[in-house]
Amino acid sequence: MLFLQRIPKLLRWIFSVVIILLVTMTIFRFIFYWRYNPPGKAFSGSAFLMGLRFDARIACIVGLAMMLLTFIPVLNPFKNNGATKFWNFLLPLAFAIVVLFYFIDFYHFDYLHQRLNASVLNYLQDAGISFSMMWQTYPLVKAAIVLIILLVAARFLFGRLLASYLHQDSFYKRRGVLLHVISFIVLAQIIVGKIVVRPGQFPLRWSDAFNLSDDFKSNLALNPFQSFFSTLSFRNSSFDIKKVKADYDLMATYLEVQKPDSSQLNFERNYSTADSAANRPNVVLVICESFSAYKSSMYGNPLNTTQFFNEISKNGVFFDRCFTPAYGTARGVWATITGIPDVESPSTASRNPNAVNQHTIINDFKGYNNYYFLGGSATWANIRGLLTNNISGVHLYEQGDYKASDIDVWGISDKNLFLEANKVLKEQTKPFFAVIQTADNHRPYTIPKEDEGAFKKLSFSTDSLKRFGFESNEEMNAFRYTDFGYQQFIEAAKKEKYFDNTIFVFVGDHGIRGSAGDMFPKSWTEQGLTCEHVPLLFYAPKLLQPKRVHDVCSQVDILPTVASLAKTPYRNNTFGRDLFDSIPAFQGWKVVPKQKFAFIIDHDVKTIGLISNQYYFLKNIKTGKEDFVSMLNNNPVEKNPQTDSTRNYLSRLTDAYYETAKYLMLNNKKK
Repeated sequence: MLFLQRIPKLLRWIFSVVIILLVTMTIFRFIFYWRYNPPGKAFSGSAFLMGLRFDARIACIVGLAMMLLTFIPVLNPFKNNGATKFWNFLLPLAFAIVVLFYFIDFYHFDYLHQRLNASVLNYLQDAGISFSMMWQTYPLVKAAIVLIILLVAARFLFGRLLASYLHQDSFYKRRGVLLHVISFIVLAQIIVGKIVVRPGQFPLRWSDAFNLSDDFKSNLALNPFQSFFSTLSFRNSSFDIKKVKADYDLMATYLEVQKPDSSQLNFERNYSTADSAANRPNVVLVICESFSAYKSSMYGNPLNTTQFFNEISKNGVFFDRCFTPAYGTARGVWATITGIPDVESPSTASRNPNAVNQHTIINDFKGYNNYYFLGGSATWANIRGLLTNNISGVHLYEQGDYKASDIDVWGISDKNLFLEANKVLKEQTKPFFAVIQTADNHRPYTIPKEDEGAFKKLSFSTDSLKRFGFESNEEMNAFRYTDFGYQQFIEAAKKEKYFDNTIFVFVGDHGIRGSAGDMFPKSWTEQGLTCEHVPLLFYAPKLLQPKRVHDVCSQVDILPTVASLAKTPYRNNTFGRDLFDSIPAFQGWKVVPKQKFAFIIDHDVKTIGLISNQYYFLKNIKTGKEDFVSMLNNNPVEKNPQTDSTRNYLSRLTDAYYETAKYLMLNNKKK
């Protein structure tokens, strides 16, 4: 008691309110657990601890607001008796808002099996129908009575609490300022949720709940305030169901949906194999940071920046016309893992809590151990939620999990990332699916001192750098260092038993906008395709015959292709297609070659489009302006019935692809 008396009564009052709110939210979490816990699922202490951190954040926001308001003398009840009425109204109101949020959240989960999010505001557009449904489904009268009772109880509790502190004596006034500063720091730190001590770390985010790797645990941990306000900027991330249904037949035909159903919008395709691989191959998928095609040796860049990758490309199946659906690392990872172009704008799909539940073909690799390696933090772009919530049993290695030291904001070097991953993979006795995500080919372009002996920096004139796609020698050498990392990894892997039975896949997460010079037709530079054009290599010397393929393809095609190569039955509910499947398709009674397209959305200039082997059709979704250019030469596309027909088809398919992507982003849920 003597210790408490050393704390100013203003602070004791504030922290008492914080504790009351925290206890209230914890009680509601237990109620949620008792009501919705699946039968047979054990109590999850980790979910409650994570939830406590979210609850503490909300309670401390209230506490910090109280502290800031009481800095105003007229609102300080310990300096102005008139302020008592203000607080005896405000605190019960805040308590009522908390309780109301939990009531709505409780029934929202009962109805949709999702914690409260900002999409609930969309029901206001049909308020009459929505209210009628709620009135007929839920005990709203009882809920209102309980809410009123709790509000009256809160008014009594907070009134008595403030009155008790007002009648206490103050002690140790000389320490008051210091204790106020300490209290402010404590409240702020709890709001941040983590002690962030180095670059690359992030405060507590909604996606941390999904690190629990269990849907119910994740939902149990979430706080309705956290989930609501995290989704507020995404509340209009939706789709036009009328457009999706209108375009369904076109998309179902293009995707070769096996059981078309326009009423249920079925996009599911199930693929089996005639025989299964006796010795199932491992898969290592390397997502390469900023791997611009036109900057690399495989496309004839005179600076010869990727000599090693160029050599292994000659010994693998190399797709030289691969495109990412969008620019940006988070968008590239999203498309590769889910098979859906990231059409979220202006933010990314990985940051949208409503889209965190996604089916991925990786989970169809039954009996495989799943791994994800990156040198930095998985909290970046909330990518953790995408990985841990959707890749079954994934072993996530990130910043802090390695023996190697960080070199910059992106964590450990790519070379060390590869070698650390190799150490883990060589110990595996079961087949594995591993994803390695690099980062060094990115500002600040760090070359570790430990590699300066083995890796020799080069220097070119400014004129040569500009002419062949680079801004500086630092950028060019960072690009070369990625090639050094690939070499170190493959040479290390070749010494291990797993190498001969592993399919290595290398793909760029995105390209970099710039001039491709004379290496490609002008349309590639003028239409910004250098942003999305990346190398794609399937490398398995013991399993695949070398080949260079000129057909257009996309990141979304990678997982279906890998599953097919590994003779793994899989379910595909999104856009990807097996790149090795060249069997002609049937349209009516006519046999035609399968059409290959790559969808691109440029979020910066607001265009969407499709690339074929011959043409690029694109349109601006703001202005409606369209372009139709050649992918083969610098000549304008000749206008004739055939090109008009192609343009019209690509225009319709572009719109259908875009609308379907918006729909599937929110409707590709795990089974």
